[in-house]
Amino acid sequence: MSESGELAAAAGSRDPAVGLRAVRALRELADRLEELQVGNARGRGWSWQEIAVCLGVSRQAVHKKYAKRGTGSGKDGD
Repeated sequence: MSESGELAAAAGSRDPAVGLRAVRALRELADRLEELQVGNARGRGWSWQEIAVCLGVSRQAVHKKYAKRGTGSGKDGD
């Protein structure tokens, strides 16, 4: 089983310590993957609005989260 599969299985553990640690690890993985894909989208010319729609958040929220991390193209207006 893959690491993410093992984490998903552990997240359903009846032991709260195991389950909560797995949830935290999955959240961290999701955050890293989101940042990677936001950078990928911006590198391909996607606007903050297009990214926001896919993530189910506002344009302002995604811009605020990623523009200062160097994930964006540096163009604040789109």
